[in-house]
Amino acid sequence: MDMKKRVSLELRHRSPSEVQELVLDNCRSSEGKIEGITEEFSNLELLSLINVGLTSVADIPKLAKLKKLELSDNRISGGLEVLAERLVNLTHLNLSGNKFKDISTLEPLKKLPQLKSLDLFNCEVTNLADYRESIFKLLPQLTYLDGYDIDDCEASDSEGEGDGVDDEDEEEGESEDFEEEEEEDEEDVVAEEDDEDDDSGDEDGEVNGDVDSEEEDDDEDEEDGE
Repeated sequence: MDMKKRVSLELRHRSPSEVQELVLDNCRSSEGKIEGITEEFSNLELLSLINVGLTSVADIPKLAKLKKLELSDNRISGGLEVLAERLVNLTHLNLSGNKFKDISTLEPLKKLPQLKSLDLFNCEVTNLADYRESIFKLLPQLTYLDGYDIDDCEASDSEGEGDGVDDEDEEEGESEDFEEEEEEDEEDVVAEEDDEDDDSGDEDGEVNGDVDSEEEDDDEDEEDGE
C-alpha cells in the first residue's frame, strides 16, 4: 500500500488536526520520499515511518508539536537539517537501521534543543571508535543514546527496581496479615477447648452430685427399716 493511501485510511474520517499519533509502518513511499503528510497535522505528537523505503526526509512538513519520530529500517544517510528546522520540539528520534556512517552527518541535530533520546542501532556510525563519547559531546542535550545514558545506565533500570521494592513491601504486608490471622485462629481454638473443659467439668459435677444424693437416700431408707 502506498503512503498516501495509508494516510487516508489512518485518518478514519477525522480531520488531520484531530490526529495526535500517526503510524504508517511498512507502507511504501514513492521514490523514497514522504508523501501525504502536511502541515494540517498541526497537533501530531508521534509519527512512525518504520520500514517504508525512505531515502530522504526533505519532504517532512513543519510539525511544531511533534515529539517522537520513528524512522528506523529505512535508507536515510543524511539531510537531517530539515528536522532541526521543522520539528523544533522533537524529544525522541529513532534512526536505527539506516545508512549513517559519519558523526558529521548527525551534526544538524545540535539544533534540536529538546532532543533527549536518540537511537542509532545497526547504523555503521556505531562501529566508530569512541562512538558514544563523540555523540554525547556533539549533542550535550541528549539523555539517552541507544537506550543508555552517558554512564551506561539503562532507562528502565531505576523504574524496574522501584516496582520491585513496591512488590516486596506488598508481599511482606500480606504475610504479616496472614500470620496475624493464624494467631487469632489459634486463640479461638484454645478458647473453645477451655469452654468445653469447663462444660464437661460442670456435667461431671452434676452427675456426681446426683449419685451422692441417691446413696444418702438409700442409707436413710435402710435405717428406717431397721
